[in-house]
Amino acid sequence: MSFAMSCTRTFSSLHMSPSVCAPVRLMHRGLSSSLCTTTSTSLQRSQMTRTSARSPLHNMPFWHSYKTSNCSCCATATDHAKHDWEIKMLYDGDCPLCMREVNMLRKRDKDQNKIRFVDISSAEYSPDDNAGITYEQAMGTIHGILPGDKVITNVDVFRKLYETVGLGWVYAVTRFAPINSLANRIYAVWAKYRLPITGRPDIETVLRQKKETCRGSP
Repeated sequence: MSFAMSCTRTFSSLHMSPSVCAPVRLMHRGLSSSLCTTTSTSLQRSQMTRTSARSPLHNMPFWHSYKTSNCSCCATATDHAKHDWEIKMLYDGDCPLCMREVNMLRKRDKDQNKIRFVDISSAEYSPDDNAGITYEQAMGTIHGILPGDKVITNVDVFRKLYETVGLGWVYAVTRFAPINSLANRIYAVWAKYRLPITGRPDIETVLRQKKETCRGSP
């Protein structure tokens, strides 16, 4: 209840004459008009403040906002597609022991897809798509390719692969230069004799067979 209305009722209850009540009625009307004007002005200012605080996108047609958002998402997806893997592993698909490790890594990488597995024994293998690494080079020692065509070899490949699937502790010790050098020498012996160990012909025979297969392919 407003102050003017209270005064009017108070004076009316005292049976005041109309001449006395008239000024009170005028005061009541004046206060009511003033309050209405003040309230209307406040509402207008509040609406203007909300309008000016809106993002420019609120004033754009809805299709403009959709196009802007859609283009941004497409650009982001494209950027991620360029680096959807952390390392390429070049492996010999004809080596049974190698395949045991490949299958283990594949299983651990299943939900991440951070490793791209490239079978060098496949007829589709192309050095041009793999930093220029030939079949002969890849058969001599393990190769890994990082984004940007950076090539790593030997124990460094295993360390990166195991780090990628959350088993970095296995090869963590090889970060120390003396241990890394020793590990590479041990691996070199394995790489040299892995073919006869797994019951396959020596490297020269394998390379010759590969060349003959390539010549015979259409």
